[in-house]
Amino acid sequence: MDPISPLEQALHAARALVLADLVAREVAEADVVSLVEESIAQRRWWVEQWPDGAAFVAGLVAQDVQDALLERYGRWPLCPVCGSGDPHALDVEPELGPDPHWVCHKAGVKVASVGSLGSAAGGAASS
Repeated sequence: MDPISPLEQALHAARALVLADLVAREVAEADVVSLVEESIAQRRWWVEQWPDGAAFVAGLVAQDVQDALLERYGRWPLCPVCGSGDPHALDVEPELGPDPHWVCHKAGVKVASVGSLGSAAGGAASS
């Protein structure tokens, strides 16, 4: 058996992290999981062109899925921190960098790492 390449490891990790967030927010239906797979396929090509970008794949896949969900269903993931006002989505930061987090810009806090929305039921760590 051949070892898994760093590219494939990064893609599998990104898939697992984004799926964990979708499951945590109870939106991991088959059509939504297909959005993750579409993003993984596109990002595979991207990382093949720029191998140093492998550390950025999880955040990019999270953003891809968030954008696709916005077009089809609405904002995701909704902010669990702000209890009043209009519902709003969290953003991924950094937009292109390692160690991506879900952030509420309205409250100015990091809510959770990508892949850890299940542990962010209502509290948040300060940024």
